[in-house]
Amino acid sequence: QVQLVESGGGLVQAGGSLRLSCAASGRTFANYAMGWFRQAPGKEHEFVGGISRNAVYTSYADALKGRFTISRENAKNTVYLQMNSLTPEDTAVYYCAAGISDFSTYVPRRQAEYGYWGQGTQVTASS
Repeated sequence: QVQLVESGGGLVQAGGSLRLSCAASGRTFANYAMGWFRQAPGKEHEFVGGISRNAVYTSYADALKGRFTISRENAKNTVYLQMNSLTPEDTAVYYCAAGISDFSTYVPRRQAEYGYWGQGTQVTASS
């Protein structure tokens, strides 16, 4: 079992920035690829981005490239999501997810590839 706890969400004005953190516990963090998803009211879960086990490779939703950055510190069992130039369209609950991976360089993009999920943290960007 892996337990994931997100933090860092909140209310920000459009154009502002937030950094989300996700702390993992329970199993060897470095064995898991990590991802961020979001869900806005009335919409489906959306892939935001992911990072490989070895922290070298990342993948992002096309629409978010250049504004969002994912990083991880395996020594601290933590993954981060830096979000810049936020707009009201980024308002959503953001979820951290962990997926076991045999390959240190693989970045899962599909929800089904992640077996563990955090409880989510609300991000609201006001206009």
